[in-house]
Amino acid sequence: MQIFAERLKSLRESRRIYQKEMAKLLSLSLRGYQCYESDESEPKLATLIAIADYYNVSIDYLVGRTDDPNINR
Repeated sequence: MQIFAERLKSLRESRRIYQKEMAKLLSLSLRGYQCYESDESEPKLATLIAIADYYNVSIDYLVGRTDDPNINR
């Protein structure tokens, strides 16, 4: 899912966080995290939720179902 990879990288870079830091935060190997950003694999649901929570965005935004990153409340 190319849009997920692009948004994941953009969010990380906007916060000036290294891939290694995100991998550690998500309990992944560095290569495992890099596969998300390079669109080689997709995260499991629990990891997707953790990413959305960390960046305070909706899962719909991460996966391209909306362009609004705000969480609907």
